[in-house]
Amino acid sequence: MVVNILEIGNIVKAEVTGVENYGIFVKVNDEYNGLIHISEISEGFVKNVEDFAKIGDEIYCKILDIDNEEHNMKLTIKNLNYKNNKKKFNETIRGFSVLKDNLDDWIEEKKKEIEKNQQN
Repeated sequence: MVVNILEIGNIVKAEVTGVENYGIFVKVNDEYNGLIHISEISEGFVKNVEDFAKIGDEIYCKILDIDNEEHNMKLTIKNLNYKNNKKKFNETIRGFSVLKDNLDDWIEEKKKEIEKNQQN
């Protein structure tokens, strides 16, 4: 659950403001910034931090620690974003053409199925 309350353990939405080889810098709100250390990006090996976030991205982070004096946070994105999971999804960009091409056939099949069920 994403919340606006800044407490350890809560998940917040943040904007990526910088990407370095050791972690991701984010802006949580107008007062607080945070660092997601490379060790808090993924359970697996992180070869390139930019594979996980780019400047301007909005990402969900879990608060690990808060420094109220410096207005900084330690954050994690482990297991919060699908990109970070060990089991990655096979992503295929095909748009809606497959749906569009098959929609009429699916509608006809469903109509026939409904008519058949109504006759029985």
